Amino acid sequence: MKVLLVFAHPERRSLNGALRDVAIAELEAQGHEVQVSDLYAEGWKSAVDRADFPHWPEGAELRVGAASKKSFETDTLTGDVKAEIEKLLWADALILQFPLWWYAMPAILKGWVDRVFAYGFAYGVGEHSDKRWGDRFGEGTLAGRRAMLLVTVGGWEEHYSPRGINGPIDDLLFPINHGILYYPGYEVLPPHVVYQVDRFKEADFERAAENVRERMRTLETTAPIRYRRQNFGDYLIPAMTLRPELGEGEARGFALHVDTATAL
Repeated sequence: MKVLLVFAHPERRSLNGALRDVAIAELEAQGHEVQVSDLYAEGWKSAVDRADFPHWPEGAELRVGAASKKSFETDTLTGDVKAEIEKLLWADALILQFPLWWYAMPAILKGWVDRVFAYGFAYGVGEHSDKRWGDRFGEGTLAGRRAMLLVTVGGWEEHYSPRGINGPIDDLLFPINHGILYYPGYEVLPPHVVYQVDRFKEADFERAAENVRERMRTLETTAPIRYRRQNFGDYLIPAMTLRPELGEGEARGFALHVDTATAL
C-alpha cells in the first residue's frame, strides 16, 4: 500500500512525534510506501483567502466555493494545494495524526482540509437529481481508499465514554470521520485514540507504541466503520433524511448513520 500520513503537531520531539516515527517504521517494515505531510514543519498556510485563487477577477467579490471550482477546473490552484491533492490521489490510505484540542483537530489541520478538499475534487462531484445527490458519503473521488485517525487525548478514556463528561469520542470525531473522510468516499477505519498522554511514563509509551504498531499492521484488513451510503436507498432524496423505518433501538443522533443491522 501507499500511505499518506498528515501530521499536525508543532513539536517533532513530542509524544505525537515519537508515535509518528513508530507508525512510519512499522508501515515501512510491512512493505508499505509512506509519504508524510508535516504541516507545522512545512509552514502550511491555514486560512482560505484571496491568495488561494490568484486567477479570480481582481475586485470581484470572493465567493470561495465558486473560486475553488473554477481554480480546480482550470488547474490554477496554488502549488502547495496541488501537491497535496497529488499525494491524496497517490495514496491508497490516509492517516490524519493530531492531538485533540478543544474537542477538535488543530486549526492547521482544519486549514489543510479547507484548502486541499477543493470543489470538484472532494465536493461538488456528481449529478444532483431526484435519485442522486452528488457522489458523496460512500462515493466520490477518493472512493476505494482507506482512512483513519491517530489521535492523542489528555483526558481519561472514561471521560470520553458514552456517559463521560466530554461526550463519546465517536461523537466528537464524527464530523471528521463522516463529514470529512467518508464524504469524498474514503472507507473510514475506527480511530486509534491514545488517552492520558499528559501523564505518560516510559512504560505507558511502550504500551502505546505497540498498540500503534498493531494498528499499522492491520491497516489493510481492519473493517471500516459501516456508515450508511447516501445513494443506495437508506436516505430519502432530495430531503436527505434517513428513512423512518431505519435506525433501530435506542440509536440517536450520529449513531443513526451507522448501519448496525446489515450483515457484512
